[in-house]
Formats: sequence, C-alpha cells, structure tokens
Amino acid sequence: MSSEQPHVSSPRPRTLAAELINHVDEQVTLRGWLHARRDLGGVTFIVLRDRSGQAQCIVEGDALREALAHLQVESVLALSGVVAADARARGGAELRVAQIEVLSPVLEPPPFEINRAELKPSIDILLDHAAVALRHQSRAATGRLLSGLVAAWREALRSRSFVEIFTPKLVGSATEGGANVFEVRYFERPAYLAQSPQLYKQMLVGVHERVFEIGPVFRAEPHATSRHLNEYVSLDLEMGFIDSHRDVMALVEVVLRDVMAQLQETNAAELDLLNVRLPNFDTFPILTFAEALELIYREFGEDARHEDDLSPQHERWLGEWALREHNADAIFVEGFPMSKRPFYTMPDPAQPETSRSFDLLFRGLELITGGQRQHRHDDLTAELRKRWMRPQPFEGYLEAFQFGMPPEGGCAFGLERFVAQLIGAANIRDVRPFPRDINRLLP
Repeated sequence: MSSEQPHVSSPRPRTLAAELINHVDEQVTLRGWLHARRDLGGVTFIVLRDRSGQAQCIVEGDALREALAHLQVESVLALSGVVAADARARGGAELRVAQIEVLSPVLEPPPFEINRAELKPSIDILLDHAAVALRHQSRAATGRLLSGLVAAWREALRSRSFVEIFTPKLVGSATEGGANVFEVRYFERPAYLAQSPQLYKQMLVGVHERVFEIGPVFRAEPHATSRHLNEYVSLDLEMGFIDSHRDVMALVEVVLRDVMAQLQETNAAELDLLNVRLPNFDTFPILTFAEALELIYREFGEDARHEDDLSPQHERWLGEWALREHNADAIFVEGFPMSKRPFYTMPDPAQPETSRSFDLLFRGLELITGGQRQHRHDDLTAELRKRWMRPQPFEGYLEAFQFGMPPEGGCAFGLERFVAQLIGAANIRDVRPFPRDINRLLP
C-alpha cells in the first residue's frame, strides 16, 4: 500500500481585475464575465468583470478572436497573458491575451442590456429576470451596500455590549396580537410567520440586558406601494435599565453616526458609484406628536391637529422642515397616542393617553419605530384586558415579567427602506435582491 498521502492540486493563481496595475510585465490569469466586446479590424477589445471591478483585455490573432466569435456577453472566461501599462485603460493597465478558456459559454443575448450605465426596462421586467438584472453594476453595488450597512450596525452594537440573538420565525400566535400575519401549517396545527422578534427580544433582555437581531420579518399587509415589502430584513435592538424612551433615542443617534462613518470607510466605491449623498446626522431635532401636527398646520396649511397618526405626506413635510430649519436629514417625533401603539408600550405617567414612544423620520419617511416598554407583569396583563386581547397566547412572554424585568425599551427599522432612502431609489423593490410583495413569489 502506498504511503503517499492524497493531495488536492493547487489551481492556477488568479489575479483580480483591480490588481492588474500591480502586475505590469507579468504573466497572469483573469477569470470573470465577458462584460463587453468591441471588434476593431484585427483587434478585439474585451472588458472582463469580476468581483473587484472591470479590466480591459486586448485579443489579437485570428485563432484567439475566433474563440470569442459566437459568445454573448456574460460568458464566463479565463484569460491568460501579460499585463501592459496603459494610462488610457481603466486602472492604468490592460491584459494582452495569449490564451482563452471558455468556462461557461452564453450563446444567446440576455433579456436586456446589462452593460449600460442605466437599466432601462421596467421594474417588473427586471424582477422577472432578477438573476440577470442583479449583475448590473448599480444593483450589485446596492447589494454590497446592504451588506456593509448590516456589518456596520452589528459592529456598532457589539462594541456597546449588545448580544446578537436568533429568534423563531415560526410562532404560535401573532407576535403583537394583530391580524396581518401569514398562516402556515406546522405539522397538524396552524402557525404563523413572525411579524417581528419583539416579544422574544424583550424576554432576552431578562437574560443579557442588551440584545439585537438582524433577520427577516413577515407582514401580511396588502400594500402595493413603493415603500412596503411583505418580507424584509428588520434590524432590532432592545436594552434594559433605561430611564425613558429618550435613552433609546440617544443610542440610535450615536449608532447611526457610527454606521455612516463605517460605510464611508468600507463602501466608498459603492457610495460613489450610486452618487449617494451621505446624511447629516450631526443633529436630530425632536418634536412631540402634538407639536408636529401643529407645525404641519402652521407651515403647510393642513389642519391635522385632530389626527392620531402621521400620513406619508405629513412625514415628507416634516422632513422638508427639518432639512430647511436644522439642516438635518432625520427628525424624531415622540409621544404618539397610546391607541396607535402596541399593548407593550409604556404610557407617559403624566399623560396616560400618550405613549413613551417615537418614530425617526429619515428624509421624510418613517424609518425607525421604538420606545419604552411596559416592564411590570400587572401593567401588561391589564393592558391586554383593556384591548380585549386574550393573555393565553402570551403566557411564555408574560412569565419573563412575572419573575422580574428591568425598565427597558428598544426599536427596529427595515434594512431595505433605509438603503432605498439612502441611495434615492424610486421603489423599495429596487434594493431587495428577490423582493416579496403582494403579487410576487418568484423568482
């Protein structure tokens, strides 16, 4: 029996497009997608795309050019040759191709041109062909921005002693007692897709004091708007030993500043490609709900003083006012009526009909909702009875408060909505790779 050990052969070293300039006069191999091709006489110019960017490649000679003759864009190639410096080429260097390997040929044109500066088809056509559309530079950059924001949010909270948690997405009752839930079969009984991790993250404050979660939530709301999805990524946090909802608001301010600073460092290329104007989070004006309605009446002429919530138009007006008067891209509105807040919300002791809760409006759109929670068992059960809600579905949740919970609060926001506002997307579906809305379950 041979004593030699089996081994895995090393692949040929791969050079990325962005690294060409570091390998002038060297033999390298690029691997990527055929992004564009231009035939000029006896020379073919190729743009090859990989995860790092794009590289210009020069193909000469009939045999090599013949290998490309029937290939469409998005064919996957391995190109080997010598790197030459050229100030006219992107990145200051180009590959003089000596060998072509076709790793995956594409023989028919894509459903639309994806190597243009802008995607022209309608959003529904783009979503029907999402596997192709997502390769466009703007959509790929948006995906990396989503990833960068999540990483920045996670780092900002971990640095402040928050523990990341993982809560169930299949639950036995509506998370917050509402009706807008998706029912599924769980073996032989009904279950529901979680509306939020709210009750679980509160219970886990009793374990860790400070917790956060990044995960999907599901809302069975028949919206067909540019700002809603039926499945989205929620970024939640909850923290114990607070004095009021203002402690949560203060945390939101510093975390958002940290997130923007890290995005500038880690995702500068994506921010530049998408022409993002980073928000001014130096100041966060605060209005009470009553003050906001009075301001809308005084500044914009609409008498909303008897409303119990903000409409999308009200949010836009308040965003305009914050930018004009305070040069601020975000504004807090606090003190919403208890009738518009979930049962676990803490009322203001001085005004029991008013809640210790807040919304953060970002560039005229509600982004974050949060507040202080009820932390006493008797107060929670009394609020359930007041709202004609049965306590039985909440027994596991209520047990945490029966055995001692600190004053606590938290908040949540939708990842896709934040990025859509940040980059100025016309529709939230533009920033979700495979969105789920009232009409779409595929691809």
